[in-house]
Amino acid sequence: MANTTNFNWETPDDTDLVKDGAAAIRTLGNGIDTSFVDLKGGTTGQVLSKTSGTDLDFTWVTTDDVNAIQNAIVDAKGDLIAASAADTPARLAVGNNGDTLLADNSQSTGLRYQTGVNTNGVINGGIDIWQRGTSFAIPSSTYTYTADRWIGLRFSTGSTVSQQTASLDGFQYSIRVARDNGNAGTGIIYLGYNLETADSYRYANKTVTLSFYAKAGANFSAASSALAVIWASGTGTNQKQMDGFTGSSTLASSSVTLTTSWQRFSFTASVPSNSTQQGFQFNYTPVGTAGAADNFEVSGVQLELGSVPTNFKRAGGGTLQGELAACQRYLPVIASGINAIWAGGPNSTTVTRLTLPYTVTPRVAPTGIVVSSNSHFKIYNSAFTANGDPTITYATASTSSITIDATTTAGSPTISAGSVAFLYAVNASALIYATGCEL
Repeated sequence: MANTTNFNWETPDDTDLVKDGAAAIRTLGNGIDTSFVDLKGGTTGQVLSKTSGTDLDFTWVTTDDVNAIQNAIVDAKGDLIAASAADTPARLAVGNNGDTLLADNSQSTGLRYQTGVNTNGVINGGIDIWQRGTSFAIPSSTYTYTADRWIGLRFSTGSTVSQQTASLDGFQYSIRVARDNGNAGTGIIYLGYNLETADSYRYANKTVTLSFYAKAGANFSAASSALAVIWASGTGTNQKQMDGFTGSSTLASSSVTLTTSWQRFSFTASVPSNSTQQGFQFNYTPVGTAGAADNFEVSGVQLELGSVPTNFKRAGGGTLQGELAACQRYLPVIASGINAIWAGGPNSTTVTRLTLPYTVTPRVAPTGIVVSSNSHFKIYNSAFTANGDPTITYATASTSSITIDATTTAGSPTISAGSVAFLYAVNASALIYATGCEL
């Protein structure tokens, strides 16, 4: 008898007698029937699955084989199929309405849902806004407001805070905190940030992450190149961390080792449920005598909900315009740059009173003003004749407007009560801003 090539079924030879044909056909039929028995049966919707590597060894199953993603892996509408390892699919349960999906390598699937839109709680975290100027000497034991929303402090003289070009992808500027070249003082140098209480409530009883980029100058003198990071929570209202929060609790107190290249660092903490205040600071204790670059720089500072740092984003709606407006809530600028002009009414032959609106409503009513220089301004009478430099002083303010007085010499030019006079900015560095709104 001859046999088939693939399945070795018996078939009649060409020389077999006709009388043997029936037996040969039965043998062939039994071979086929035995080989295909696994194809018998099954129910609606089932599929064939290989049982082993043996030819025609199948079984009927209600799902695909074990190497395929099974229907049962998902349990609810919105579930996602992710991976917990190579070639290992896993279910990610659907989040709550409005949640955002984020990458998080601390999770088994590398993904997690997070409540709400994740925004940056640090206004001017990219260090773009410098309304007061771009370089500040830090006096001994006195707060110095520097870049908008940032405070410098040192318990000895000889240090500076300044704007720098960041040379960091995605950022234009950084803030540099330096001990002046040749300074031998070893007092701690601080850079701090405080959130307004109204902005702090959203972090209460939440997991929060603080992240930032930092690098050291070539002559950074801190021991082990360590930059201290202190992040705290409190239960007071609009306080400064460096003054000490009421009900203070430490969220992070550590140090990071800086190099002369940018690095990103992060800290994660659980904020107390009664927290109404957030603040953090960077500081270092210098040693020896300062070289030409005894400093550290910071940029890309971010405070956000969740346990992992996400890509940096601006406060104020994500735009420079929005972030500037957010900064002006704490620092209302009344005048900036040359050729600005304001009309006022003389109270006498020497005093012109001007009431001016704000660009952005301040946090609270200002209590004073800072003037770049009286020489940056002139008073003109109604005939537009200039006087000498006026003395510009604060008069009163509300959250809708501020009133200032510009005092000149009587008769130069001639002004009188009931007439009109003008305050005119005559220098590109002309600047008047209101104080008392900061934190």
